[in-house]
Amino acid sequence: MNDEKDNPGVAVFPPLLFLVTVILMLALRYVWPLAIGGRPLTMVLGIVLAALAIAVIAWGRMTMQRGGTNIDPTKPTLAIITGGPFGFSRNPLYVGLMGLLLGIGLIFDTWWGVVALVPVFLILHFGVVLREETYLERKFGEPYRAYKASVRRYL
Repeated sequence: MNDEKDNPGVAVFPPLLFLVTVILMLALRYVWPLAIGGRPLTMVLGIVLAALAIAVIAWGRMTMQRGGTNIDPTKPTLAIITGGPFGFSRNPLYVGLMGLLLGIGLIFDTWWGVVALVPVFLILHFGVVLREETYLERKFGEPYRAYKASVRRYL
């Protein structure tokens, strides 16, 4: 493949989407709190969820690094990674980002974290994941199709 086109052409860089969403969520919380209530339970649940999400993201990143492929979805994928969290989900880093977003919403006691999940999921799904799947199928063919048939997209 030509290096210029050897990437999935994602619509948005996922960490940037996450960062912008967290900033918007906290700004909206300031303007219109939409408190969940139930403190300190929501804070404890949020901390646990955020910690688990960070662990999944870190595990996925380490697995990709050990597998010798790029983590950045704007760069070429060099190998299909099937070990670690990729044995349970084809997109553990994105699942982790969604969990972290929800965890932060719980920590800050705002429904905006839950509300934000919908547009973020849709942007990730249509603007990133489906493009990555098309790219990986085109680049790796049958080995990727076999992996895709054996492991869920998300959970």
